[in-house]
Amino acid sequence: MNPAPSYGWLRQAHGWHSMAGTYHYVYLIRSVPLPHQTYVGFTDDLETRIKDHNRGASVHTAPFKPWKLVSAHAFTDREKAKAFEQYLKGGSGRAFARRHFW
Repeated sequence: MNPAPSYGWLRQAHGWHSMAGTYHYVYLIRSVPLPHQTYVGFTDDLETRIKDHNRGASVHTAPFKPWKLVSAHAFTDREKAKAFEQYLKGGSGRAFARRHFW
């Protein structure tokens, strides 16, 4: 049995298939050197976006790199993904994420 490849792949009966471009992701990352620093984001290409955070491409996350992925949630509907991201960035959504994801 093959081990799972890096995130961004879906196991199907006939092998591993990239999910890039198929899903919209809401992701939660945590700073490795400063674990109290967290970030919630949205992307259509999860693997590339995490790499961007870790090379300092985002001004909001660059000072706290490197980052590790805590969880990612895939949506087929872009608007639902954006709404979930906004929820997680709001008051009750932050509390929900603290209880269930962080």
